[in-house]
Amino acid sequence: MSFFNRKTTWTNTEFIPFKLCIASIYVIVGAYFHEFFSRYYILWWSIFAVTVIWTVALWLKKMKQDK
Repeated sequence: MSFFNRKTTWTNTEFIPFKLCIASIYVIVGAYFHEFFSRYYILWWSIFAVTVIWTVALWLKKMKQDK
């Protein structure tokens, strides 16, 4: 099956529906399981902080390579 072997490029505007889809399911799950997730706020904030720093570092690295 060559479907999984195909490579495509996407612009930022083409990712908007995908990002909205992912964000909406996060909000739905968060609202539904509010009590469960509220016990782990420190863990979730830690994961968020690490991934934000990691993403920004990768983004800056990619911007430097593209010059």
